[in-house]
Amino acid sequence: MPQGFVLGASLTALATLGLIVAHAWKRRWGQWLTKPLASTGFLIAAHAAGALREPWGQGLFAGLALSWVGDVLLIPRHPKAFLAGLVSFLLGHVAFTLAFLWRGLDWSVVGVSALPLLLVALVVWRVLRPHVPRELRGPVLAYITVIASMVAFAFGTHAAHGSVVLLGGAIAFFLSDLSVARERFVDDGWKNKAWGLPLYYGAQLALAASVMGSAS
Repeated sequence: MPQGFVLGASLTALATLGLIVAHAWKRRWGQWLTKPLASTGFLIAAHAAGALREPWGQGLFAGLALSWVGDVLLIPRHPKAFLAGLVSFLLGHVAFTLAFLWRGLDWSVVGVSALPLLLVALVVWRVLRPHVPRELRGPVLAYITVIASMVAFAFGTHAAHGSVVLLGGAIAFFLSDLSVARERFVDDGWKNKAWGLPLYYGAQLALAASVMGSAS
């Protein structure tokens, strides 16, 4: 494993721990300090893994970079910043989806996995909808649909290339977003962060790691 990947992953892990503490103690300055560092760590890891050396990895790196932007935009407690962050993450999932498409898919698996994923997305939307402000319902619904589609494409890439780490990262990303949705729209307690943040940053590191040894 490249040393740069280990360094980036270590930065993400340590900063994530600090970020959880900052949320628990309600220290805004701590969130501004640790969250960009945690997200920078997965960019370092992806670069060290060789993401920029091949086209599909470049698409994946673009998705990670857009996630970095989204992470920073979600720090302020402001509706416009949240909407901008939501759009950045949505574009990030589009980049991931295109990267998986470039990598290669088993389309039959994409089709089979899409239906249950979209059903799960529908259930999530039905639970969230009463809590989401009217002006955010369209963007949130679009986001849920896009991330479910991204996971379906990850299943297809896994079937074509045996990318277990990539699939695990995509699924973990989907699950981590449930904590974000719950924290923003249902219950803003820091406990959502206690499980959601490790899952999210673990997902990003898994996606970064999926590039290693994938050239074919």
